[in-house]
Amino acid sequence: MEEQAPLLTNDAVVFGILMLILALVFATSNSKNPSWQKFYRVVPSILLCYFIPAVLNSFGLISGEFSNLYFMASRYLLPASLVLLTLSIDFKGIIKLGPKALIMFLAGSLGIILGGPMALFVISWVYPEILGGVGPDEVWRGLSTIAGSWIGGGANQTAMLEIFGASPSLFSQMIAVDVLVANVWMAVLLYWAAKPGVIDKLFKADSSAIHELQDKVEKYREGILKIPSTSDTMRILGVGFGVTALAHFIADNIAPFIGENYPQLSQYSLDSTFFWIVVIATTGGLILSFTRAREMEGAGASRLGSVMLYVLVATIGMQMDLMAIFDNPILFLIGIIWMFFHVIIMLIVAYFIKAPFFFVAVGSQANVGGAASAPIVASAFNPALAPVGVLMAVLGYAVGTYGALLCGYLLQWIHNL
Repeated sequence: MEEQAPLLTNDAVVFGILMLILALVFATSNSKNPSWQKFYRVVPSILLCYFIPAVLNSFGLISGEFSNLYFMASRYLLPASLVLLTLSIDFKGIIKLGPKALIMFLAGSLGIILGGPMALFVISWVYPEILGGVGPDEVWRGLSTIAGSWIGGGANQTAMLEIFGASPSLFSQMIAVDVLVANVWMAVLLYWAAKPGVIDKLFKADSSAIHELQDKVEKYREGILKIPSTSDTMRILGVGFGVTALAHFIADNIAPFIGENYPQLSQYSLDSTFFWIVVIATTGGLILSFTRAREMEGAGASRLGSVMLYVLVATIGMQMDLMAIFDNPILFLIGIIWMFFHVIIMLIVAYFIKAPFFFVAVGSQANVGGAASAPIVASAFNPALAPVGVLMAVLGYAVGTYGALLCGYLLQWIHNL
């Protein structure tokens, strides 16, 4: 069925609406009005930046399907923000966060690998008709593409589509499940990111290394803080978008070269242009953090990076159609149960190793959302932590194909029981 065009299709108009939403959210979240203060004690501001565009999309006013704004934000603003957010990072501090971050990421991957087959088994027991498809329409084939997306990303999802051969109609339904369930989970993470102490206390988690990293970066920022001039702002933007341009230039050459000459490396997403853009931009920012360029933080480098990240949040939100759940509710139920298993496994592991909720949230989002949204969740805890989200998300590209293949074979096994 052809997608119906939204009321507003001009990206200039849509972008203006998104910027007005962001302005309204930030104006009210910083208001001295007691009513607004009470409201934002319950609802985090970043959640609204994400949820309001989703509501507008769901009611047909705007649409991520008919807009290039997400592509613009993810390809231009995201890499620039990664550069600016990593300028002042304490790389040694990230290393000192220890092995718990990696353990939680791998627990998240395990939750996706096992969660899909468990969800299919539960639903097939209650609703056996879900196993009634034939050939390319067998539901397990479509679910394998979600596994690729939720462990690695778009490139891994495409790989699973090619390997397991889901039909185009089934694949389109799976994309709807993927986007809606993943985005709702991201909204939950953004909500709890504003109050991680509740879960940390429950798990008796030691988050001292995270707070130490935050404090160190914040103290450094305070020490070099100054009122930015136009020259300062232009230099910051020049560095951010200059490294972004370099990342695009290298990615545009290296990704096709690897795809043509070393096709076996595609299983690691090394033929993905977006993968290289993210890796090179992050690496560029980390390299600059060892130079005098990190002094640009005093003129607001991370503040401008955060602005770009919030625009990305809004464009991600406008891709979520809350009404899509009514199109094929049984598939969405599988997706919800799948995500539930993923979360349960992560929380159990976090409880036993006493991992802070930050590692749970970012480890989960590094799997499910990838490089586009893991830094958003990390920066919801503190902007200084955004690079941690990126570094963890890059791991997803490496293990995504292997994890999704294993999940796909387990799904097939459940289907054939």
